[in-house]
Amino acid sequence: MGLWDVERVLGLAPDAASAKAGQGLARGEKWTESGASERAIWGLCQGSGKQPYQTAVELSGPAYKCSCPSRKFPCKHALGLLLLWTAGEVRSADEPEWVTTWLDQRAARADRPERKPGEVADPIAAQQRASRRTDRVSSGMAELKGWLDDQVRVGLGGFDQRAYTELSRLAARMVDAQAPGVAGAVRRAAAVVGRGHGWPGELLEELSLIHLIVSAHDRLSELPPSLADTVQTRIGWTIETARVAVEGEKVEDDWLVLGRVIEPDDRLTVRRVWLRGATTGRLGLLLSFAAAGRPLDPLPARPGEYVPGALSFYPGALPMRALLTQTAPRLPAPQPTGLTAHQALKSYVESVAADPWNERWPLVLQDVRPARHGDGWALVDADGDGLEILPGWDVLKLLAVSAGDPITVSGEWNRAGLRPMTCWHGERPVIL
Repeated sequence: MGLWDVERVLGLAPDAASAKAGQGLARGEKWTESGASERAIWGLCQGSGKQPYQTAVELSGPAYKCSCPSRKFPCKHALGLLLLWTAGEVRSADEPEWVTTWLDQRAARADRPERKPGEVADPIAAQQRASRRTDRVSSGMAELKGWLDDQVRVGLGGFDQRAYTELSRLAARMVDAQAPGVAGAVRRAAAVVGRGHGWPGELLEELSLIHLIVSAHDRLSELPPSLADTVQTRIGWTIETARVAVEGEKVEDDWLVLGRVIEPDDRLTVRRVWLRGATTGRLGLLLSFAAAGRPLDPLPARPGEYVPGALSFYPGALPMRALLTQTAPRLPAPQPTGLTAHQALKSYVESVAADPWNERWPLVLQDVRPARHGDGWALVDADGDGLEILPGWDVLKLLAVSAGDPITVSGEWNRAGLRPMTCWHGERPVIL
């Protein structure tokens, strides 16, 4: 395989810092036992530890292997090795065993026949695993139900003194029971304790939602199929994206990108992209995930533009999450129509009636102005009704666009308030 150019290598870097660090490692004295074959290049790079990092790049992919702890992909060592090879400083050699083993394993996986969506290699083993997980979930739900019943009997007085220990134990127990969705709900309840003067009411609300999902699990066979799917999802059961793409409800439309919300943390970055069909009015949610330090997939279009395509919806009582198959390039879109504050809240209430655990709801508010509301801000319509903006959200850009005039705003609503995503200055969308 011919040598690559430097631009091609640097184009693989996940960020500018990785590209710069890779260039710093593209020196022969940094590497030992380097070599190249028709399939790959490899080498050892001494880092801060006692043992050098084993780095290899499969050239046909490219694919990368490195024993360093970096979460970036490719890491700086793979980039440095590629740049060294591009400069002609990696000589042909026989593949060492660790490189050959890695390449052969990748080739074996590639040669396996592709399975259809939902198809498993060993159906009997898969059924046994599912049965064991069902038993673990049922056991965990029974333990959680007993704990909730105890709280009703003894009351929440003095609960703040024992809350962290008990709720942390319960969350860990739900993880062991393979119910990660419920574990997350228990952790949210723990975060409420002692937060502000009204925390007992908020805690009771969180515990009520947990009790509701435990009760729904006990009656799973009696629920309508769509609601049963929702309960299973809230508990933590997942459905393969390949299966959704084939079997999910499909809706074709020009999808207006209402906005996007990105929530990074130390381990995972989550992005939510909210869509609304121009013809159907149907709402859709695209979820994307990336490990910390890794880039997210590109947006299908900018907020305020149309994406022509088909959405395949995940099953549920309130199907919003979907997969997008884009059928044409993005298109400009006019300013969307919106709702009054009263109409917006009514739509949210209807969503909760369909899915009591619904945490977020996209709204488009028309002819609203940002106004002071206590210590925070709200978006107020012509009738004087308003929706509170999420505490701590920076309103300066929104104020600059409005300048006192009514505008159209899309946002993500939850029980804590509205998180504005996009506003329109005339026909021009402004990302907030």
